[in-house]
Amino acid sequence: MSDEDYVYDEDSGEWLPASELAAKRVAEGTVEVRDAVGNLLADGDQVTLIKDLEVKGAGQTLKRGTLIKSIRLTGDAQEIDCRFDGIKGLVLRAEFVKKR
Repeated sequence: MSDEDYVYDEDSGEWLPASELAAKRVAEGTVEVRDAVGNLLADGDQVTLIKDLEVKGAGQTLKRGTLIKSIRLTGDAQEIDCRFDGIKGLVLRAEFVKKR
């Protein structure tokens, strides 16, 4: 018999070990971000553009095949935050990138 505390989970109506319930809550809070091909993206990944993208406000076009280094996830399933030379605050849609 373990010494672990059990906690009542109101969603399922069951008594669960506290560690299991905590892991379940953390998993619910995470958002999976997938690229155009279906690969799972994570913070720090490198991605390549699969389409020419016109950057609003910068007067610049990012060409297909451009490498974007060190992306950051935003918490939205379709948006990634990144940096590129000369463009501050660049946010790309995950449907236009492919994991490298």
